[in-house]
Amino acid sequence: MYWITYMLVCAMAAWAFFLLYRQGLAASLTPILASMVLLLAAFGIRLWFLDTTTLDYEWFLSPWVEHFRYHGGFTGLGIPVGNYNVPYLYFLAGFSYIPIPDLHLIKLLSFFFDVLLAYYVMKTVSIYTENKNRQRIAFFAVLFLPTVFLNSAYWGQCESIYAAFAVMSFYCAMKDKPILSMAALALALTFKLQVVFLFPLFLVFLFTKKIRLRHLPVFPAVYILSILPAVIAGQPFWDTLLFYIGRGGNPGLNYNSPSVFAFNRGPNYNDTLAMIGIIAAFALVVLVYLSVFLRHKRRAISNEDYLVLALIFVVGVPFLLPHMHDRYFYLADIFAVALGLSHLRFLAVIPLTQLASLISYHIYLHWFAAPQLSLPLIGFDTRVGAAALCVVLVGLAAGFVWKPKGQESAEG
Repeated sequence: MYWITYMLVCAMAAWAFFLLYRQGLAASLTPILASMVLLLAAFGIRLWFLDTTTLDYEWFLSPWVEHFRYHGGFTGLGIPVGNYNVPYLYFLAGFSYIPIPDLHLIKLLSFFFDVLLAYYVMKTVSIYTENKNRQRIAFFAVLFLPTVFLNSAYWGQCESIYAAFAVMSFYCAMKDKPILSMAALALALTFKLQVVFLFPLFLVFLFTKKIRLRHLPVFPAVYILSILPAVIAGQPFWDTLLFYIGRGGNPGLNYNSPSVFAFNRGPNYNDTLAMIGIIAAFALVVLVYLSVFLRHKRRAISNEDYLVLALIFVVGVPFLLPHMHDRYFYLADIFAVALGLSHLRFLAVIPLTQLASLISYHIYLHWFAAPQLSLPLIGFDTRVGAAALCVVLVGLAAGFVWKPKGQESAEG
């Protein structure tokens, strides 16, 4: 069945090329050839890791597919299984019918959303610059970002699904498509709770009237529609609707995350420190809102401000909260690419956020990866990543408060 997998990967590469062509980024011979070579490399990397398994796959994803295979595919949705929300389980239930290795199908799904994620990052950059080269770089930067292809191709995880919808939601809000924005945000939440790190930005959108109160009902409507197939299959409505409620995760302060608690050298279980972190994250959001209000009194919030605020939230909130895991800065990696390539004075946020996330990834890959890619444990630990994110937050705060004079006058 490998030939089917390869054909599907080729179809995705062709789709990615079509997206570039549609954006006008592959309209002449040189960019066409360059795009083909880069797409070949991007999907070649993914194929290289296609048969790699990790404990996450062996302990969770594969048994979940077997659950659906044993219980008749979609009819098995009526029986709760796993700790992922039901929309992702719809895909696993569908995979149980297909005579292709479920490992391949799980990764192919993430490959598809890798491309969609790259597309919406490129579209977001196009809001800020008409430079085709920077738009093209944004597209391929996402596909080649180590935390993106390691997450989907090696780890077999699905962060690109919720991230693609999250960036789509941001893009639609910026393009005055509030209904689509709310729908995309709801879909992001149906796949991963971590999109809540971006939620504070939408209160800013409400404040500046990019989204209005009449658009908010779209969010619960789409969320409810997304869970209805599982409810129809037999799962209790309220339990399914409130899936995330009461799922606080592990009680430790930090789980290989480059959060502020990486600096903690004491016990990993401390309720007092956890509460301080929660209060600090809340205080950060309030402080940002006060800054937005003061800026709005002087002049309108600029398009750049929204992107800076997005990155402040998706870096700062998980940085201060307790109980964070190694993949919780995925959105930070993505919005860093969007901001750094939209406004080159922020370019340094891309390697800094990537360093922080990669250190956390490396710890997992060292201890829990399959023997196909046994990595030595490097000398860095998560404190280095946490220090890098401190620099990012300071830089973003400074960039939000101060702008070059030319830019200030141009926006005025």
